[in-house]
Amino acid sequence: MRKDRVLAGALAAVTAFSMTACGGGQAGGTTQAAAAGTQAAAENTANPNAETTLSIGYTTAANADDPYHFTATKFKEIVEEKSEGRIAVNLYASSQLGSEPEMWEGMQTGTCDMAVMTNAYVSSYVPANGALDLPFIFSDLGQAREIVDGDFGQSLIDNMDGTGVTCLAFSEGGFRQLCTKDKEIKAPSDLNGLKIRCMETKIYLSAYKALGVNATPMAWGELLTALQQGTVDGCDAPLSVLYTNGFPDICKYIDNVNLFYSPLPVCISTSVYESLSEEDQAILKEAAQEAAKETRENNDATAEKMESDLTSQGMTIVSSEDVDTEAFQSAVQPCYDEMESYIGSEWVDQIKSLTGTEG
Repeated sequence: MRKDRVLAGALAAVTAFSMTACGGGQAGGTTQAAAAGTQAAAENTANPNAETTLSIGYTTAANADDPYHFTATKFKEIVEEKSEGRIAVNLYASSQLGSEPEMWEGMQTGTCDMAVMTNAYVSSYVPANGALDLPFIFSDLGQAREIVDGDFGQSLIDNMDGTGVTCLAFSEGGFRQLCTKDKEIKAPSDLNGLKIRCMETKIYLSAYKALGVNATPMAWGELLTALQQGTVDGCDAPLSVLYTNGFPDICKYIDNVNLFYSPLPVCISTSVYESLSEEDQAILKEAAQEAAKETRENNDATAEKMESDLTSQGMTIVSSEDVDTEAFQSAVQPCYDEMESYIGSEWVDQIKSLTGTEG
């Protein structure tokens, strides 16, 4: 985890960057992916005085307002300040350390230090986390944050013990909105037969099946090319991710359906974490919590401007007020029934009670 880990991380980044430049990486096309990787790498300055160097990966671009990059950047700043330079953190954007499943499995084996994850992928390994991924489970961001920050969120963090991965905090992407090429979405019937890219997770696939969507699982790095070629008609992602990753060039609509809430677990390999002193463990946990708080604040502060900029670039923003939310909630009930045994009835019952969700 010291100098040998720095070298290993650098070699992994070079290899992954070469793969990205050949078209297998981050959404936004080859040029944008390469630029994002270069930008993130430029932020990794050598610190000969560091006793420990950690690498943190994520799949999205190194854009200032992207919530994954924002979280990682703030985490780096806070850790290096609190440790007075004893701990250095290097950032690897655009899937340079692998896809999210690859990073998760790398953290389990200790070959990947850290990652800013999408909760939906985490729930593939820790099904209880899927309680946060249920469609329309939260009425608004305030409710979601209160529950994630409370006892329920802490129970999910504790429940990850024994997986080989430790969750330091839940950062936030926000609500995942639909982004469609040629058709605005206001009701479930508007989705019938559309090919929508989704993460290959049981809950998302079940939700889209209930909505009559031809769900098309694929890696994030393949998405923009798939949209350009007509392989898919749309996707879901937080507004800030759509804004910072090249979607206005291809899609016409952002449909504020508030389909899924997207927490971003800030994770570290348990073997790496336990090799640190208690003092340094505390620094990492505090830094992750502070970075998560600042990410939420940035999401809130930039949302209105992002929508304005996207509109000026020719996109149409479908307001949540124009969406038939009740029809959507009714349509996804089969997902709740199907996923209860997968997530665990105790977790589903608890999240329903906390949110006042019926059904």
